[in-house]
Amino acid sequence: MFRTSIKKAASAALRSCPHPVPKPQTFATVAPVISGQNHKVVVIGGGSAGLAISHQLLRSGRFTPQDIAVVDPAAWHHYQPGWTLVGGGLKTKEELRRPLHDLIHPNLKFYNEGVCTFSPEDNTVTLNNGNRVTYEQLVVVPGIQIQYDKIKGLPEALAASDSLVSSIYGYDTCDKVFRTIQQLRKGVALFTQPTGVVKCAGAPQKAMWLALDYWKRKGLYNVDRSQSSIQISFATGLPTMFGIPKYSTTLEALRQENSVEGLFQHDLVEIDGNTAVFAQPDRQQLVRKHFDLLHVVPKMGPHACVKNSVLANEAGFVDVDETTMRHTRYPNVWSAGDASSLPTSKTMAAVAAQAPVLVENLLRTMDGHDPSGKYDGYTSCPLVTQYGKVLLAEFQYGGVPKETFAMLGIDQAIPRRAFYYMKKHFFPWVYYKSMVKGTWGGSQGWLR
Repeated sequence: MFRTSIKKAASAALRSCPHPVPKPQTFATVAPVISGQNHKVVVIGGGSAGLAISHQLLRSGRFTPQDIAVVDPAAWHHYQPGWTLVGGGLKTKEELRRPLHDLIHPNLKFYNEGVCTFSPEDNTVTLNNGNRVTYEQLVVVPGIQIQYDKIKGLPEALAASDSLVSSIYGYDTCDKVFRTIQQLRKGVALFTQPTGVVKCAGAPQKAMWLALDYWKRKGLYNVDRSQSSIQISFATGLPTMFGIPKYSTTLEALRQENSVEGLFQHDLVEIDGNTAVFAQPDRQQLVRKHFDLLHVVPKMGPHACVKNSVLANEAGFVDVDETTMRHTRYPNVWSAGDASSLPTSKTMAAVAAQAPVLVENLLRTMDGHDPSGKYDGYTSCPLVTQYGKVLLAEFQYGGVPKETFAMLGIDQAIPRRAFYYMKKHFFPWVYYKSMVKGTWGGSQGWLR
């Protein structure tokens, strides 16, 4: 079952509609729906953005039952930021998911189905079984997909129960991470981050810091590498530890203090047995490095139905204005979150900030007005640096810090215990209690 699910995820982008494929469903699978449905708003995606936006629209009081439709083929909804905690042995993956159907208000029409094509010229979405749904306003928020097969040998290594190769980026693999951490007693532990787009750019090293702290507490890791049973390396496609200078400075200092080898601008392209193969910019020779434990962040990219549509930009993301989230060519099309072209980190916190602005602008457009709400690029990354400590990175467009607690004189680049409890307890609680119901605006607090 595990091997099969990994292979299905790896080949999702290659599936073409309208042919049916086995469950679990993705945005390229088939489920029967009623054809010929018309809605005022159609929301593509039932993830963080889709649920927040559809429920905020419903709470506006402007819509009657089934005026708003949600389209998503998934059976389950996952609180993905919590998978880091699963990888550190702090939560179970089961407690972080809910049946998607249970999260969708009964006044919303739910199509448990994937999308084949978008036809914005006639305001139509064709589902994978060939049925068509029409709209007055379209919100495209299906997120992005994990592309395991973009790294040669990765699907097989993840599926092998006896390998110490794992990843926090999938439901099937996130609980394998802590098992591999527990099993390693000596050798080289290698943690990777790819070039290109990833969900939560800080998450790749969260797994590393938790593993380091675990091994240190077990007496297996010493900052004096000559005295340490385990050696740790961080191989990242980036030239620095983090994209925002203020927080990168702190993380680089932590790396050096803990004697973690930094392999910068190293992009994992292949797993060959116990050897990781990396590409480097403008280098013809590949770099090969032995490992005894490997934590991989897979490549990620837009769903084929978005990438291959007229809604996409050259990179395959929904082409929207970076402040209003309105499409640059189709005035009744909107996007936010991971599927959008918004030039900010792809995090749940970003979605929480984007959703109210998008909803405000969409409603104004329905009334015949121009969009007035402005999204400033806010996003956040609660970066776990050890058990009990979190660096709370918050920033906006241009990499400018925009910290919630700065008014209290608190420097959020310093890892703190209070931020750890927010990450472990408050954020998962408020997510399911409020955000997916349309009543949480992230840094704005609760919405009216």
